[in-house]
This record gives sequence, C-alpha cells and structure tokens, in this order.
Amino acid sequence: MSNDPVDILIIGAGASGAALAWTLAETRMRIVCLEQGDWLNPAEYPSAGKDWESRQYSDFSISPNRRKRVTDYPVNDQDSPISVANFNGVGGSTILYAGHYPRFHPSDFRVKTLDGVADDWPLDYTDLEPYYAENDKMMGVSGLAGDPAYPPKPAVMPPLPLGKSGQVLGKGFNALGWHWWPSDSAIASTTYDGRDKCANLGACTVGCAQGAKASSDITYWPHAIRAGVEVRTRCRVREITVNENDMASGVTYYDVDGNEQFQPAEVVVLACNGVGTPRILLNSVSNRFPNGLANRNGLVGKNLMFHPYASIQGIFDQPLDGYMGPGNCIWSQQFYETDRSRDFVRGFTYEITRGRGPVATALTGMFSGRIPWGEEHHQRYRELFNQITGMVAICEDLPEPHNTVSLDPELKDSDGIPAPKITYKLSENSRRMLDYAVDRGMEILEAAGATDVMTEAPIAVGGWHLMGTTRMGVDPEHSVVNEWGRSHDVRNLFVVDGSIFVTSAGVNPTRTIQALSLYIGDTMKKRLATLFD
Repeated sequence: MSNDPVDILIIGAGASGAALAWTLAETRMRIVCLEQGDWLNPAEYPSAGKDWESRQYSDFSISPNRRKRVTDYPVNDQDSPISVANFNGVGGSTILYAGHYPRFHPSDFRVKTLDGVADDWPLDYTDLEPYYAENDKMMGVSGLAGDPAYPPKPAVMPPLPLGKSGQVLGKGFNALGWHWWPSDSAIASTTYDGRDKCANLGACTVGCAQGAKASSDITYWPHAIRAGVEVRTRCRVREITVNENDMASGVTYYDVDGNEQFQPAEVVVLACNGVGTPRILLNSVSNRFPNGLANRNGLVGKNLMFHPYASIQGIFDQPLDGYMGPGNCIWSQQFYETDRSRDFVRGFTYEITRGRGPVATALTGMFSGRIPWGEEHHQRYRELFNQITGMVAICEDLPEPHNTVSLDPELKDSDGIPAPKITYKLSENSRRMLDYAVDRGMEILEAAGATDVMTEAPIAVGGWHLMGTTRMGVDPEHSVVNEWGRSHDVRNLFVVDGSIFVTSAGVNPTRTIQALSLYIGDTMKKRLATLFD
C-alpha cells in the first residue's frame, strides 16, 4: 500500500462511492477508495445457513450498536424515536438492504413550488433520467414497464413473481380501486452480468448468498477495479485536512493496525451516508474551519431526514409465502402526491412485504400476546406461521433544521474518533401521515381477507434512510454543496451520498443516490479543465 498522492480520493465504498468510482475510471486518473469495513464473503452471509434469523439480531443486525463489529462505529440515537441502520463494508448498506428500488417522482424535485414546503432541488427528474437509466443497467433492475404512477421507464429484466402474498394483497387494492404495480427491484429475475437469478431464499436483508441482489460490491466494484480503481479496506478516516488556500489536501485515517496514516489527494469525495459524512466534516476542525469543514454557514449536520415507516401486517386464514421469496413484490403509490383534503402534505408509498421467518413469527406472536404459553401454544403458532403478510408505508420526511447529526462529547469509536449523536423529533406532518397510512393499510388488509391486523408506527428500528445533512443548492447561505455536489467552501471537496438530498421523497433513496453520483461524476468529467473555478 502506497500513500503517494492520488487524483481522486473517495471515502466510502457503498452505493454512491462505487458508482462514482466506476464512472470516473474512464478518465484514467489515479482513483483510490478508502473503506472502513471489509470485503464480505457471500458464503459467510447468514442467508447461506439455517441460523440466519439469529444472526439477523447479532453480527448482521442492521443496527451498528447491536452488531458491534470491529469495523462499526457507535451511534448515539437515544434522542430519537427512530434508530439508525447502516452497514460498513465494501457495498455499504446495500449488503443488507431489501433491494426495493423505486425512482423519485418528478414532483419530488419541486415540493416548494407545488406544495409550499421545504425547498426545490437545483435539478429535476429530466436531469437525472439518463443517469437513472445508466444505473439501472449497471445494477440490474427487475420490473414491469407501464406503471401509471411514473413517466415511462424501461425494465431491464422481467418483474419478480408476485407470489401468494402479492396476489392476495393485489385483490385488496383492486377491491378498493387503488393503484398497485409490481415493484422495481434490484434483484435479478434472470441471470445478469455474471450474477445468477433469485432463488427465493427469502433472507435478502442479511446478505444475498445467491448473488441475485444487486449490492454494489458485486455490481459496480468489479467493473471499477478492472478499470484501475484501488479499494483499500479497514481504513477509518478521522478528518479531511486543508491547506492555506482552503483546498482539501488529503485525509488522516487509521489503518487495520490502528496506525495513523495520511493520504494526500487532489480531490476528496465523501460517500459515507447522511450520518457518516457530516461526522467526518464536523470532526475536520482547523483554524480556517473552526466549526467543521465546509460548515461556514452552520448547515453541516442539519436537516436530517429519515423515512418514518409504518408497519401494517395482516393475519390470514390461508397459507401464504411465509418468508420465502424476495422481500418486496408489489407497491402502491395511491397516496403519493399531496391531496389538500388530507391533513398533511406530501405522501407515502406502500411497499408490500412477504411474511416472517420461524423465529420472527414466534417473537411476534409472543410479544403481541397472540401466542400463549400452555396447551394452545403450538396451535396458535401454526395459525401465524406462513399466514402473515402486509406492508410498510414509507412516509416522506420534510427537512427541519432541528433534526441533526452532531458529535457526541463522550462516545467514541475504537480509534478514539467522536461518535455521531442523533437529535430527531417526529414532525406533526409525519405523525398525521403515519396515522393515515395505518388506517388505509388496515382497509387494504381487511379487503384482502385478513382476520387480524398488527401495526407499528413509526418503526423504532426503521432508520434505514439517512438524508439531508449536507444539502445541495445554488445559494451558499442555504446549502452545503452546489448543484453538482461540490462544496461551496472547499472547491476540491465533493459529496455524492444521500446527505446531499434536499427532500426525502416517499420512496427508498438508493436508486436516486446512485443516479446522483453518476450525474456528479459526469459533471466532473465535463469540467475537468475548470473543476476548481
């Protein structure tokens, strides 16, 4: 390993860092990516063994505070009703995501104009459309063309099967006359780019041992590495350094042995998610940036957005899929756009889920009182196992400056770097949206034939989507990076992850994160001669 100066230094090897590395590789510049996690071996994923459910609560938990791998950092999220979910490793959180893969809607970029809330983005759907298409080919998206909720978009592969769960709930939507459509999924329904098709293991969120789920370690990174990009693992970045010209000069990081290293670079790019990126910027303190790098306006770490999730699950008197099959089969965007007759603005997506594994079914039944101790125990379990299905509602979260990521004054990671502290309050708009989503979800399940319904809103462990903490915009007083991801304060510093989101939309963000990363990379290539002007 050499710490000679590099042209482009990317911090983070997840969804956005991988996409940027791949698109910039054609420039033949020297590109290095530092990742604090490891390469993962799919043969060691929980989905390759029978103990996958127990490992879902231990070394492959979505929570770094529960997982506690040596590559993790702790997160203080006690001052939030929603706890953070992430994963550190090559591929980032795409290792553990479910592969639900929607695009933003055109309206999501113009919420101030349309609805008088939040802010408009400095770009729109048409700007990102070609990068959505490019990313779809790289990741491999299964879906069905013609969804009336969206502008026309092609499908790369046929949709995944609806299964019994999708068919039953589709009938519920039909009975009410509400929109539904087969989900776009980053899961291969046919062999694609060296990956085999989905085998219906059903354990998508603990790493896909089949290789059908498009995590960026098996999609973008093989192509980027063959093109000359270097990935260094077990490199935990402490801070970004700057010179007397307010330009980033490189990063200080700790290697696998805990030794402090310095990597100089001409351009530094952050791709560490909506919590990890502000953490590094706020810890990069100097005389020139006493409140953190790129933070002269005080906005780094502000406007944190989750997607508050509601879970609405029904119990049916017929066998369904159980946990087998991809986690998502259909979606509904019946309630996506603002409707002035409701008591909230913006909206949400229903994401239909399969059932639960054997252990999760037992825990659900015991904690909810539906499975008693005693002679009825086994019978009541049989009435739940393979007979639960339902949905989650992904609710749009509006940006609010009091929702923040800051540095914890006491909690630190194993290298002594301050841990992020989450301060988040659920807005009244989100609360009303969650209540509405639960009520409508219960109607759908009842129309589909459910005999009992279980709900949770918000899902306490639902902080999968981390957005908004280094927002983009054309005004340096009201944004951290410009319309193509470059810091207003530091001209050779870029951000490409979900922290640059202006609004959160009512859909999962990964597809848009990667399209934005490709867009920023393409803009950088077009401006190489004047990149720092």
